[in-house]
Amino acid sequence: MELWNRRSRALFAAIGLGFGGYAFAVVLVLLAAGVLLAVGVPVLDRPSLTVAVSIVMGQGVAFGLFALAYLRYTGRGFNYIKVRVPTIRDFGWTVGGFVVFYSGLIAVSIVLATFGIQSAQNEIATLGEQDPRVFLLLIPLSFLLIGPGEELLYRGVVQERLRESFGRWPAIALASLIFAFIHVFSLQGQGTGVLVYLGILFVLSPILGAAYEYTRNLVVPSLIHGAFNALQFGLAYLMTTGQLPS
Repeated sequence: MELWNRRSRALFAAIGLGFGGYAFAVVLVLLAAGVLLAVGVPVLDRPSLTVAVSIVMGQGVAFGLFALAYLRYTGRGFNYIKVRVPTIRDFGWTVGGFVVFYSGLIAVSIVLATFGIQSAQNEIATLGEQDPRVFLLLIPLSFLLIGPGEELLYRGVVQERLRESFGRWPAIALASLIFAFIHVFSLQGQGTGVLVYLGILFVLSPILGAAYEYTRNLVVPSLIHGAFNALQFGLAYLMTTGQLPS
């Protein structure tokens, strides 16, 4: 019974962290956008500015503040998050993790194309189609804010919290499930397409979780995540501008 209670508390805490962090990000983004609109900055009319505010205040500020506030509130301290200067072994994990991650996406994409299954689209893709410069902006932001911010919350805190009660692999799986479901709020589409998108994330996310688990260094999954996103945005820019066949 005690084990069940401990695991229940850990699971509810992880879910609260995952969804609470996203809700906090939405609030900060809306506040920042409201302030900019109040002083005459046309945030909604400029896709690149919309994305910049969203990423900076969301993944950059909100996720970090929410994660650190939780650690302070629970007395776990900042050392709870395992981060250090990468070693040669860490860089090996980063390169290998990126290759496996992207190969996994290619394999899944081939299977979906074979069966004619369509995935939902992230709303950022729509903004990028309106202004391709959005994709160029997102390339550095992937390394500076998106990768580090999301990994800090979902691997450094959520997965670590689950690890305390469930152990290594269940924590990776549960954290990946929470991470996947959070993205439902940023998707355009419905029904099967949304489930397919979330399924892809759930299948690939354990690679990030395993990279963090086996290196005990948050820099590694952050780099893998950032590099993957940056490559995706770079390819999207080339396709949107007609430099690469879609």
